[in-house]
Amino acid sequence: MASEGLLAARSIMCNVYRPQLTAAGSRLFSQSSRVAALDALKDIETNSSMSAPIPDVSVAKSFNTEERIKSREQQLPGKRYQYHPPKYDRGPLHPVQSPKHSDPIARNFLPGPFNHPRLLETYNHTISSDILTMTYQHVIPGTPAKPERERLRAWDDSSPYHANRPLRGPRGAGTLPVLEKDIKFNNIPEIQSVHIHCYQPQAGQDPGYLAVSRAVVMAITGRLPKVTWIKNQVSQWKIKKGDLSGCKTTIFGNSAYEFVDKLTTLVFPKIKDWPGIAGKGDGSGNISFGLNPTDLAHFPEIGVNYDMYPSKMIPGLHILIRTTATSDRQARLLLQTMGVPMTGKF
Repeated sequence: MASEGLLAARSIMCNVYRPQLTAAGSRLFSQSSRVAALDALKDIETNSSMSAPIPDVSVAKSFNTEERIKSREQQLPGKRYQYHPPKYDRGPLHPVQSPKHSDPIARNFLPGPFNHPRLLETYNHTISSDILTMTYQHVIPGTPAKPERERLRAWDDSSPYHANRPLRGPRGAGTLPVLEKDIKFNNIPEIQSVHIHCYQPQAGQDPGYLAVSRAVVMAITGRLPKVTWIKNQVSQWKIKKGDLSGCKTTIFGNSAYEFVDKLTTLVFPKIKDWPGIAGKGDGSGNISFGLNPTDLAHFPEIGVNYDMYPSKMIPGLHILIRTTATSDRQARLLLQTMGVPMTGKF
């Protein structure tokens, strides 16, 4: 009973004195906030800066930058943009390191990307996952890896001079071919670059052939091609060393995907009685093919002003598509999914 009486008395006191305490606390808080606002405003100047007097002429003449630079005993250091990155990479332990290729001051800096090619977007969202699904090979966890065959031949030790000799190369070739690697999530084949080359042996006698060739290659690629020269003399072909032979250029990244997209959608469908490109490459994932001079008229950059190019001087093109694939089979699979027609025995 005593505890119930205490609880009843406490509730009555709270109901009686709570409004008075709340009102007193609010008045105290409002007074403190008003005082803080007045303290913050007392540092503000009431006079306008526009009413300040004009400085004296002698004061203005004292701020002479040219005289101050001449009177300076020690010159200030140059701008930071005068830094030149090293020409060669001397390893990770060298005190002077080359900046990353994304740094604007790097020697290999390439600005961009400036656009998003349609073929590249299709590759990222559709083609790459389809290739990974089609080439998937299930391996039971714990399965031992297959032993790799010996690609280099050992000596038969028939002579004492065979001791400590390095292994011999493959029979019939001096170098080892590239091994085909299984396609996984981190090595899906993709287009690395497109190399374009045109051969004009008449450029040695008539420089106009070279000018037309460079104009054609530059129009369809957007890059200024390099001039090539003949290295060896061949009397049967009526060429000699040092003569002009044509031009070449290489496109990377988005430009390469745009060029392949242009071929598959605009050029290849307009070529009459064309079976396709040969599916056999160089064994390392690179596919090459050629275009006749009449086929270049299907490029929109050439067809829009075809009359500006002399028809007899328009060259043919040798095109090499470099991919990150490790075999011709993977390169064919990549290009076929992008719409490139193939022909021949694979």
